[in-house]
Amino acid sequence: MDDPALERIIEAALLAAGTPLNIEQLQAVFGDTPPDRATLEAALDRLATQLTDRGVELKRVAGGWRLQVPERYAPWVARLWEEKPARYSRAVLETLAIIAYRQPVTRAEIEAVRGVPPSTSVMHTLQERGWIRVAGHRDSPGRPAVFATTRDFLDHFNLSSLSELPTLMDSPEQGK
Repeated sequence: MDDPALERIIEAALLAAGTPLNIEQLQAVFGDTPPDRATLEAALDRLATQLTDRGVELKRVAGGWRLQVPERYAPWVARLWEEKPARYSRAVLETLAIIAYRQPVTRAEIEAVRGVPPSTSVMHTLQERGWIRVAGHRDSPGRPAVFATTRDFLDHFNLSSLSELPTLMDSPEQGK
């Protein structure tokens, strides 16, 4: 199979999937004779280059690769949907930030940072959205659940790993 066809097949698969695909999922597209990992990665690199300055971009996130609208075009594309994006309360966002930066973390540790315990509805919202999960239990009295972020969290916020989270010193509040 020649390389241009490989890139077009990858592009079509990513477009049709609608979710990130990892190397193994992309190899499965080719059936019994999948290209090796290095060949696929080279094709992904070429495809990303070809899509530069276009209406879509190839982005690597925690779940693999996906095609998405570049951020600079989001204001126009967002007008296609009549519904407003979900608004999250300050409690939800603060709790999510604490979990993201301090994971794995218990409810008591979240309370120690925020000053108030996280409500059941806040934790439910984050779990329902698929952004956090119970990662285990502490070996302490009561065996409290410890929470961590998920791959969906990374994918939603366009991150390939937690190391891409902005440092706390980068926050806009620090400049005030």
